[in-house]
Amino acid sequence: MRVEDRARARVGEMETGCGAGQKLEEEEAPAAQREREREWEEAAEAVAYDSCTWPPPVVAVCGPGNSGKSAFSRLLLNTLIDRYKKVGYLDIDVGQPEFTPPGFVSLHVFEEKPKDLTILYLRNPKRCFFFGDICAKRNPKLLLTYIFGLHDYFLQEFYCLGEVGNPKKSAIPLVINTSGWVKGTGLQVLTDMLKYVSPSHVIRVSTIVERKNLPGGMFWMNEGEGDSSVNVVEIPAAQNSPRHMLAKKEARIMRDLRLIAYFRQCLPREFPVFCFDDLVQGFGSIHPFRLPLSKIHVIDLHCQVSLSGTDVQRFLNGTIVGVATNDPPPLSTECSTPCCIGLGFIKAIHISEDCIHLITPVSHKLMEKVDILLLSSIAVPSCLLQASDTLTDITDRLREL
Repeated sequence: MRVEDRARARVGEMETGCGAGQKLEEEEAPAAQREREREWEEAAEAVAYDSCTWPPPVVAVCGPGNSGKSAFSRLLLNTLIDRYKKVGYLDIDVGQPEFTPPGFVSLHVFEEKPKDLTILYLRNPKRCFFFGDICAKRNPKLLLTYIFGLHDYFLQEFYCLGEVGNPKKSAIPLVINTSGWVKGTGLQVLTDMLKYVSPSHVIRVSTIVERKNLPGGMFWMNEGEGDSSVNVVEIPAAQNSPRHMLAKKEARIMRDLRLIAYFRQCLPREFPVFCFDDLVQGFGSIHPFRLPLSKIHVIDLHCQVSLSGTDVQRFLNGTIVGVATNDPPPLSTECSTPCCIGLGFIKAIHISEDCIHLITPVSHKLMEKVDILLLSSIAVPSCLLQASDTLTDITDRLREL
């Protein structure tokens, strides 16, 4: 752009209320992005290669929402795979998980790199728990119980430091992707998790808005309890400009996309989806799995109560639930909730027929063993609701009001 054209553009910005600072920020964005990418790559390589091979690193990636924690966690995961060939990934961000639908705390083990860092990538975890919500605020104690249970399971199965010569039991590194809620209860959950896990590295992702960032240093330790063996690595956020409302909207959209991608697995691969109506038609055409209502134990995880009779119909119709079995047994007495094997969407409940109709990508063989449904408060994508038998029921109830 010529100088006079650039000047006219600046005047135009002022006349329309756009500041020159915004334009300058846009012009500098490519250089700033390259600098950020370089810092991220150096940080990932430092964790993977600047430490001794044994024991493998345990890395927690922390920072405020919309700062790029998940993106850096994937970069770190791929870098560690280059060196260790196998890497654990503990995802404790129930609102924006990386490899599962929302509402899960999950443990994964990777032996190959996720091929594309920019697409949704759903995969079956080694072990997972269904929290049934997108935020820890409702029940932080239960969330911590799940996190501790999966971490202990990882230590038992994949971090056996005393069995160096046993390839099946050899220790592997662990990446922990945390929630972006870093104030109040969210900070307390993060602090308790870090104390329990005792990571070798903590990646602190920071924005230019200091009040949004985590406290500096080893913030999770009490005064005088600092552990010099912990490496705290500071990296810049992917987005330094706060976009509060936009970020919240994007988060909701991403949750819907993950849920749609999950239930899309119920449809044939060749089923054409070009628009919203195609999804509604597809989900409406799925033959639901029938569960015997009398044999199902329905649990509200956050109220610790079981439901029966008309309560089941009132609370379950048109909702997303976790499906689980009592086999295998719970990980420990402290973590008594059964491991979840997948999600289901309740299309209809017929008490007179003793039947629950739900759609799920979980195999029929596994569904035959299901005897527990876990309630959730996760918002249902509208394309699922419109395909549900409950839509008419909801409309009738609104007319009555």
